[in-house]
Amino acid sequence: MSVVDTPEGLTAPWLSEVLGTEVSQVVCRPVGSGQIGACYRLELTGAPGTPRSLVAKLPARDEASRAFLSPAYRTEVSFYRDLAHTVEARVPVCHHGAISEDGTAFTLLLEDASPAVQGDQLAGCSPAQAAAAVVNLAGLHGPRWCDPTLLDLPWLGAVGEEDARSLGEIFAPAVETFVERFAGRLSDTDARTLRDTADRVAAWVLARSERFGPVHGDYRPDNLLFPPDGGSEVIAVDWQTLSLGHPVRDLSFFLGTGLRPEDRAACERDLVSRYHTALTGYGVDDYGLQECFDDYRFAAVQGPLITVLGCAYGTPTDRGDRMFLTMARRSCAMIRELGTLDLI
Repeated sequence: MSVVDTPEGLTAPWLSEVLGTEVSQVVCRPVGSGQIGACYRLELTGAPGTPRSLVAKLPARDEASRAFLSPAYRTEVSFYRDLAHTVEARVPVCHHGAISEDGTAFTLLLEDASPAVQGDQLAGCSPAQAAAAVVNLAGLHGPRWCDPTLLDLPWLGAVGEEDARSLGEIFAPAVETFVERFAGRLSDTDARTLRDTADRVAAWVLARSERFGPVHGDYRPDNLLFPPDGGSEVIAVDWQTLSLGHPVRDLSFFLGTGLRPEDRAACERDLVSRYHTALTGYGVDDYGLQECFDDYRFAAVQGPLITVLGCAYGTPTDRGDRMFLTMARRSCAMIRELGTLDLI
């Protein structure tokens, strides 16, 4: 399929071809920070049925970064191609998705969800936003819960023993780098929790594998779009980190890093119950609420894991530093309060 990897290629004739409608004019403007790739809002004029606007996702401008990022590119394009239509989570409608054979160039033309508003990781979600987000999350997990055909998707990898060992070897030094980077701002208690988590992460990532499904991997406010009128619809974006694993990791990660600790502690049982109720609506009827809450406690390691690795491999920014520090504090508090490490 046709791949365009620069904004200059997003021409009216090319768009007409891939959209199957006559586009007479296109105005292209960059949006977002573009750390992994580049995003553009396209304002289109054309024949009846032409979308008024789309969001185009393209690879990073830096050629040297593309090979390193190609697995993430392949995962996101494959999600929209192979999986999005089989789940009930609200995600952007994909009008075109294509990727080069080597994975270094891709094009996604996605629904423009404006005027939906991006969540704010630093401020955190309100309990109402969180309730909508966990129900939407169940729409990702429920329809493909423990579905063995997921194992047939070559791009949707599950973690094996060698991967687990490698993760432990990578995560422990990343924790030390994180602790040093935020010296004076990260408490000794949180630093100890991160180190204790590093000691157990290899065993954790392999445990409870009898339950599996598609895991977003980075389901948090910055990757969610909320209606400006306070409605209940949530749109989940950024699917580069999708993997196969215990679905409840997404739930723990979202509540542990996306809510202030006091808000999470006050409403987590209700939110886990809402998520569980939504799961049962998709036919997950052999998984009790107490079992779900126990898995929620166990899965809290996802918080420091993604936070520390994201900090290690992301581009440093002032907001990014504040965000990672906030996420570490919140997720470490969750691990201690729920006794997560005692379950591993």
